[in-house]
Amino acid sequence: MAMAKTEADFPNGGKRFEDEPFLDTNKSGMFGNFSIWHPLKLVTYCLVLLSFLSTGYPSSGPDLEGEALVELLKALNDSNNQIKDWNYYLVSPCFSWSHVTCTNGRVTSLSLASNGFSGTLSPAITKLKFLVSLELQNNSLSGPLPNYFSNLVHLENLNLAKNKFNGSIPVSWGQLFNLKHLDLSANDLIGPVPVQFFSIPEFNFTMTGLNCDSSPKQPCVSSSAFPVSTSKSRLRMIVIAASCVAFIFLLLGFAYRSHQLHRLKSDVFVDVAGEDDCKISFGQLKSFSWREIQIATDNFSEHNIIGQGGFGKVYKGVLSDNTKVAIKRLSDYYSPGGEAAFQREVQLISVAVHRNLLRLIGFCTTSTERILVYPFMKNLSVAHQLRDLKPGEKGLDWQTRKHVAFGAAHGLEYLHEHCNPKIIHRDLKAANILLDDNFEAVLGDFGLAKLVDTKLTHVTTQIRGTMGHIAPEYLSTGKSSEKTDVFGYGITLLELVTGQRAIDLSRLEEAEDVLLVDHIKKLLREDRLDDIVDRNLKSYDLEEVKTIVQVALLSTQSLPEDRPTMAQVVKLLQGVGLAERWTKWEEQARNQELLLMSRQYAWAEDSSVDQEAIQLSKAR
Repeated sequence: MAMAKTEADFPNGGKRFEDEPFLDTNKSGMFGNFSIWHPLKLVTYCLVLLSFLSTGYPSSGPDLEGEALVELLKALNDSNNQIKDWNYYLVSPCFSWSHVTCTNGRVTSLSLASNGFSGTLSPAITKLKFLVSLELQNNSLSGPLPNYFSNLVHLENLNLAKNKFNGSIPVSWGQLFNLKHLDLSANDLIGPVPVQFFSIPEFNFTMTGLNCDSSPKQPCVSSSAFPVSTSKSRLRMIVIAASCVAFIFLLLGFAYRSHQLHRLKSDVFVDVAGEDDCKISFGQLKSFSWREIQIATDNFSEHNIIGQGGFGKVYKGVLSDNTKVAIKRLSDYYSPGGEAAFQREVQLISVAVHRNLLRLIGFCTTSTERILVYPFMKNLSVAHQLRDLKPGEKGLDWQTRKHVAFGAAHGLEYLHEHCNPKIIHRDLKAANILLDDNFEAVLGDFGLAKLVDTKLTHVTTQIRGTMGHIAPEYLSTGKSSEKTDVFGYGITLLELVTGQRAIDLSRLEEAEDVLLVDHIKKLLREDRLDDIVDRNLKSYDLEEVKTIVQVALLSTQSLPEDRPTMAQVVKLLQGVGLAERWTKWEEQARNQELLLMSRQYAWAEDSSVDQEAIQLSKAR
């Protein structure tokens, strides 16, 4: 018989151990008083869970598939710019890409008919290993029919009608055993039609030069009408069938569970206040128990601390399935800022999905704790790689730093331009740019981010950020905007080039400027570009350094209206329009310097005149 547990047995508001039943027979809640004798409730809860589970978790596949689709679109030559939302930096094509249908996080259908494409087909399409339907009819695609289509073994519907394909049908296409619909009509094709293609349920070879009579009296079109698109109905049938099977298993599982609880109704289980008290639903995020988090972090051992920010510590952890994670424990939950940070970070996961943004795996809530679970980044942060490496460890080379600069820019551009409402990070710095296994830049720490409604004011009740990275207008007025992030990004670029901190008091000893941005401006005035570069860099491209420094200074101008947007920053990093903007910046800098010198000269003239001494105080 299971032993009863009290709150004292679970420090810090912990949950019961994993081997104990998760339902309390004496509590009424979502599953309270639930038994096998309540069939209506049982069916209702099963349907709710079924609809939740049907969303599934996207696998790592869509990353590769997204890259393949971008390559495919480039080869298709979308000269009319019909496809506008296929973006390499959006992690999954299943999330929001048009003309794409997915099943279980895999691309299964492409509907690209009548888009004015005038290019060719790319071998990248073979990376879509689960493709079932491909519709490219009524375009102006040219070239021979590719042999590599034989690798699309799951293909059932292929429609290439009304294009300009030439040559013959590849013999290797005979390996497409699952084809049920094939339309090659109205193309410049020649040669015989392979005999096996006449056994496809629905085919159309009309208005081509194909020889349909290579076999005795074979028609060029099947007797049944060729459908425009059957993929959606077929997928719908598959989904319905799978849902029915899943529903039956869930029904049996809940019935068995209820039966077990009915047998144990005499046992008493006392649960502590935990995540059940706060009914939060966040789509595909996982809700972890307090016990799972404790085990993952070795009860929040100090040895597992990998970082600390304004809202709490970050621990390295390992889940039960050996997945490495970073667990952020909000230390000031009771303060308004702590609770707001939790709500913001969890809300952001529903609107911000991008290659250069840190994704949230899950969360944990108790009456006294708020926990966020992220993927573990083994290369830690850019700040760590720049300044905290141990002797002998290899730092970031120039190409990696440049790649980080572009990645961070793309991430910020997405937050500003593609999220509705737009998102302002408000604490961009090298320490908040993480590096994944491939040293790809990932923007983290959205605890300080702000969801901005363009209809509302940008005034905030308190300043959030890190000194040296905070834009002057935000520091003086409390008004944050996209240009606040642009300023922080500019400082971060200088960190990448120099390897130094935004504020360094040690420079006072050498009569240098404390602020990094002022220090860089002084070195530029003295034409000491090489002295700007991090001494740990063994090799670098001086012209590329010059470009990044110029973009950084354009991004850190005093007036927010003078700074570029992040979309413009991306183009400036590529050199587009940089020369014009930089010339204007240099002219403004010279004017400000002349104005400052004139004021100093006027003051010197006034002070050189003999004046009567002013007694500041009486003799003591």
